Amino acid sequence: MLEETQLVTLLVKLAVAASVASILMRFGRIRSLLLADARTIYQRLQLALVFGAIFGAGAEIRIRSHDTYLALDLALESAIIAGMLDGYGTGLLTGILVSLPDMFDGKFMSMPLFAACGVLGGLMLDLAPEREAIWHFSAFIDLNLYQIIRQTLSRKRPSFKRQVIRLAAFNLVCNALVLVTEGLRLAILKLFPEHSTFSIARTWDIANPWVLVALGVTTLFSVAIPIRIWSSFRNERQLETQKAQLTEAQLAALTNQINPHFLFNTLNSVSSLIRMNPDQARSMIYKLSNILRRLLGKTNAFSPLREEISFIDDYLAIEMTRFAGKLCFEKQIDERALDRLVPSMILQPIVENSIKHGLASKIEGGKIALSISLEGERLIVTVEDDGVGIPESRLSRLFEHGIGVSNVNQRLRVLYGAAYRMEVDSEPGRGTRTRIEIPQARAGAAASVA
Repeated sequence: MLEETQLVTLLVKLAVAASVASILMRFGRIRSLLLADARTIYQRLQLALVFGAIFGAGAEIRIRSHDTYLALDLALESAIIAGMLDGYGTGLLTGILVSLPDMFDGKFMSMPLFAACGVLGGLMLDLAPEREAIWHFSAFIDLNLYQIIRQTLSRKRPSFKRQVIRLAAFNLVCNALVLVTEGLRLAILKLFPEHSTFSIARTWDIANPWVLVALGVTTLFSVAIPIRIWSSFRNERQLETQKAQLTEAQLAALTNQINPHFLFNTLNSVSSLIRMNPDQARSMIYKLSNILRRLLGKTNAFSPLREEISFIDDYLAIEMTRFAGKLCFEKQIDERALDRLVPSMILQPIVENSIKHGLASKIEGGKIALSISLEGERLIVTVEDDGVGIPESRLSRLFEHGIGVSNVNQRLRVLYGAAYRMEVDSEPGRGTRTRIEIPQARAGAAASVA
C-alpha cells in the first residue's frame, strides 16, 4: 500500500493541476488562447511560451526548494496537454521549454522525454474522431470500457452508438498513451539514475504495484483535470454565443414582422393619393422612398432617437395627407435625448396603431401627441391619441395579440429583460395612451446585438 506522505503528495499534485487551470481562466488573453478553435502560428507560439513560463516556473520552484515542493512540477503533463490542444509543433516546443529548468539542473534526459510527450499529445489530437473530442477527454478508464460494452449491446440508433463508441475508444487510446509517458519517465529514471529526469517517485519503491497504479492514475488526472476545467469554461462561452445569436435572430424576426405590415399600409395610402392628387402623390412617393431607404438600410438593433423621429415625421406626412387635414400631430421632445440610442422602429408601430385603431374610424379625425423626456438615465416615451379607445376585453390581451404593440413589447423584453416598462392605458371614446420607459443602452450591448 501507499504511505500516507506519498498519498498526500499525489493529492496535492492534483490540487495544483486544478488550481493552475482555474487561475489561467482569469486572464482574458490566456483564456482566448486556450479556448480557441483554431490558432495562427503566432498564437501557437504564444501558447507554448505561456505553458513554458508557467509550468517551467513550477519546475524551477521545485528545484530551488531542493525538492521540497514536489507537487508543483507538472512539466511532463503540460507538454502532453499542449500537444492535445494544438498539435505536434506546440507540444514539442512546450516540452522543450518546460524541460529547461531540469536541463540546467543536470537532468539531461528531461528534454527528449518532455518533447516526446508533446509529440504524443499531438498524436492524440490526430487520433481524435473530431477536434471537439479533445474537450471530452476522460481519465476514467472503467467508464470508457463500460460505454463501449453498453453501446455495443444496446438497441439505440447505429449512428449514435458509433459516435459514443468512437469517443470512448479514443479516450482509452489517450489513457494508454498518457500511461506510456509515465512508464517512460520511470524507465528513464531507472536506466539513467544520475542524469535522468525528475519524478515525484524518485525515492519511492517503484516495484510496489500500488505505487505504479497511483502514479499512473495521478498523471492521467493531472492531464484530464485542466482540460475538463477549460472545457467547462468553453461550454459556458458557447452558450453565451448561442444566446446572443438567438437574440439576434429573434430581433430580426420581429423586425421583419414589422416591415411588411408597415409597407402594406403605407402603399395603400399612396395608391389613394395617386387617384386624388397626382402632384401630391409624387411628393408622397418621394417621402416613401426616404422611408424605404432608411428602413431597408437599417441593420442595427439600435439607432439614435433623432433618426426615429425623422422616420415618424415622414410616415405621418403620408398619413396626414390621407386624412385630408383631419389628423393633427404634436410632439414635445427633450433635446438632450435626441442622441440617445433606442431600439430601431420602436415608435412607428405604436403611432400606426393609434391611427389604425384609434383615429381611422373617427369621422372628425383626431390628434396624436408624442412626448419624449429624460428622468435621470431613463428615457420616457409617451404616445397619446384622442381616438375611439380600446375596449377593456381587448386591452387585457393587447400584448399577446396586438401586432404592433406586442411586437414592440417583445423586442424590448429581448433587449432589456426586466429593466424596461411598457404600459397601455385606454378609455373607450376618450383615447389611448402608451408609455415606454427604457434604460440607457450600453454602447457594448448595442454593438453586440447590432
